[in-house]
Amino acid sequence: MLQQFLHDFGYFALFLGTFFEGETILVLAGFLAFRGYMDINLVVVVAFFGSYAGDQLWYFLGRKHGRKLLARKPRWQMMGDRALEHIRKHPDIWVLSFRFVYGLRTVMPVAIGLSGYPPGRYLLLNGIGAAIWATALAAAAYHFGAVLEGMLGSIKKYELWVLGALLVLGVGLWLRRRFKNARLAKQVYADEQAAHAARLHQAEAAKPAEPKTPAE
Repeated sequence: MLQQFLHDFGYFALFLGTFFEGETILVLAGFLAFRGYMDINLVVVVAFFGSYAGDQLWYFLGRKHGRKLLARKPRWQMMGDRALEHIRKHPDIWVLSFRFVYGLRTVMPVAIGLSGYPPGRYLLLNGIGAAIWATALAAAAYHFGAVLEGMLGSIKKYELWVLGALLVLGVGLWLRRRFKNARLAKQVYADEQAAHAARLHQAEAAKPAEPKTPAE
């Protein structure tokens, strides 16, 4: 049943997952390839195309609407400004390596596009980075399965537990990011309200005093 489901939908799900932000789904796919449910070579190829296509899209959106995109979320705005500083210092290194820095998968391509990084150069180096990322992460997950088997013997009876643990880990990281974004949004809103109140107070203080009417 699991094998048939993965045969029908597994690679498509892997493409969608890596198109958006799919470290967890690639690790799952690498482990499933070790178990024989998926082909490791196809996992690498599909993950490469998903990651490459997604980051090309974010890059071109960054060139067209970078500031608007980053302004949608307070955390994106802060991380985007920090990313721009990194890109200006070491642009090629960041294009090659941002996938390996957790949480930067969406923001960094937008910032790279916003920075004016050349499209042709990004097309090439982004492809190299996507290939390294897909190969390294899939191979790590594949060998993780081999290490588990060496420790536990046959892991067939444990595979559902391992898959469940990986899913829980992925969901936990996603929830952590959501809560962090929510806290940051509240903090930014509070800071904006305080700044607005301070500006109103300064404006009131700067108003000239009304002349007093002489007493009759």
